[in-house]
Amino acid sequence: MEIPASQVKQLRETTGAGILECRKTLETTGGDMEKAVVLLREKGLAAAAKRADRVTKDGKIELYTHGGGRVGVMVEVNCETDFVARTEEFQKFAHEIALQIAASSPRYIDIADVPAEIADAEKTIAVNNAKSEGKPEDVTERIVSGRMEKFYQEVCLLQQPYMRDETIKVGDLLKQTIATTKENVTIRRFARWELGADGN
Repeated sequence: MEIPASQVKQLRETTGAGILECRKTLETTGGDMEKAVVLLREKGLAAAAKRADRVTKDGKIELYTHGGGRVGVMVEVNCETDFVARTEEFQKFAHEIALQIAASSPRYIDIADVPAEIADAEKTIAVNNAKSEGKPEDVTERIVSGRMEKFYQEVCLLQQPYMRDETIKVGDLLKQTIATTKENVTIRRFARWELGADGN
């Protein structure tokens, strides 16, 4: 079937995949946009997993200020080559990450970066709250699990809902960028400052 260029463009904007890949996927799904998005995201996850061990020593440091200089962000985003570091996709991704940090104030990059004592303290609070409400043990476990998931979404950059599309996490956006650039991409470190407040 003939796929309209507007549909290919829409899928490319949604997923970040290449034009040919978008066209092929839409042909495979018979023009079904939702199925095409799912299929491309699955491919992106697989591609990202394959590239996860590659060394990332190139990239850029993105600087962003907001609110007339009241909030400032510096983030180091890495890729494998200077060629990819100069591409529009990579530059846009680095900028989007800086915007996300400015808007959502994460404290860590991912769950593994949260100090054990902080995670344990949060878990203890959740357990004690559930017990004080007289919840049964199986319900307590679900409550604690839900509270920890919410906690990680608040404090971990890659677990946060992406500000422009809350149906995906920032981690999914990273995987899409890896699939689009065909290189491993990592967020190495960041700092966020707010006028009159403590930074990270």
